[in-house]
Amino acid sequence: MTTLAPRPLILGSTSVYRKELLSRLRLAFSTVSPEVDETPLPDETPRALACRLALAKANAVAARHPDSIVIGSDQVADLHGSPLGKPGTHERAREQLRRMSGQTVGFETAVAVVCLATGFQQSDLASVRVTFRTLSETDIERYLLAERPYDCAGSAKSEGLGIALLEAIDSDDPTSLVGLPLIRTCRLLRAAGMNLLP
Repeated sequence: MTTLAPRPLILGSTSVYRKELLSRLRLAFSTVSPEVDETPLPDETPRALACRLALAKANAVAARHPDSIVIGSDQVADLHGSPLGKPGTHERAREQLRRMSGQTVGFETAVAVVCLATGFQQSDLASVRVTFRTLSETDIERYLLAERPYDCAGSAKSEGLGIALLEAIDSDDPTSLVGLPLIRTCRLLRAAGMNLLP
């Protein structure tokens, strides 16, 4: 009896944070840029935006690699219903942190797994509630100069110095805040037919 070779696994992301997280599972995978427009739709909630983009990223890469299992993910910070994406600049990061100072912020992290060859498509969402300390202007400037978190939703890198900005983190999946909810990712990969503990 012949055994079918496992399908290639692709992470549809160029994020170094997601790549590091997926590497923890010790699976062979490659990364491909999904090249998806991340502009929010009018009146789109942060949760809906994260879910839509995760699926769009997975499908965009799957269209180019139909025999592979593709993971797409997206994270959007939610401040009282308003989405906060990647700041991109020092000035925008400063403004985000000013707004989040003393507030509880939701971080919505969606993950999708798609394989066109088998018709598999599922997604899930992990929500994390993060309470920020009351931040002084000095706190914000010192943090930004040290960490330069301009490629992170909400400007707060909890896996780095950003942890010093926080009072509390409430989540059922501790990897969600970094950018890829591994508990949910494992669940979806198993559903797609992958053996995670060969």
